[in-house]
Amino acid sequence: MAPTTQQPAEPAAPTRGKGRPRSAAADLAILEATRQALAELGWGGLTMGDVATRAGVAKTTLYRRWPSKNELVVDAMAILFDQLEVADMGSLQADVEAVVAQFADLLSRPETQAALLALFAEGSRDPQLRRRIQEQIVEPQKVLVQQGRANAQARGEMVPDEDEHAACEEIDIIFDTIAGTVEHRLLVSGRPVTQEWIHRFATLLLNAFPGTTC
Repeated sequence: MAPTTQQPAEPAAPTRGKGRPRSAAADLAILEATRQALAELGWGGLTMGDVATRAGVAKTTLYRRWPSKNELVVDAMAILFDQLEVADMGSLQADVEAVVAQFADLLSRPETQAALLALFAEGSRDPQLRRRIQEQIVEPQKVLVQQGRANAQARGEMVPDEDEHAACEEIDIIFDTIAGTVEHRLLVSGRPVTQEWIHRFATLLLNAFPGTTC
């Protein structure tokens, strides 16, 4: 069975701080151009000038928004990952499978693969970039785990958390297990993520973490 093909909805424009008003359309065009350039050229071939040309904006406009390629690529990917969500599918198993399918769909995109592999490599040499990846991409996605736990608890499939510290540790472990397994299968092994594989993985995950969810 082939991987699922549903694409994320058009992302909302990134939020901004104080200062000169920004164009949401320009921001989205720049981030989309960044992902296109990554898919076609890879990290080494991507330049700020090329992104500006593709997006139809001045290079000064681009640098005002994103001073470096590192920041630009992280934000271009973060806005895609922000589209992942946990829907209450009626059961813990179904919730897990739905999230894994969304994550696999996103990681199957050429621009996502090029960006993540490059960011991981660059982040291993650049502590500041590694922190930005953690803050902008990794940490926000742990909300998926928290929401999944809340759904399961509301349905009576899990007891309420009594130890907040232990719950946070479980969230970290479950997130790392899901993200690491799917990333390894797609980005390292290059093997497909089918619905059958997703079902088997979710079953193993729930057996390994009884009483927990993602």
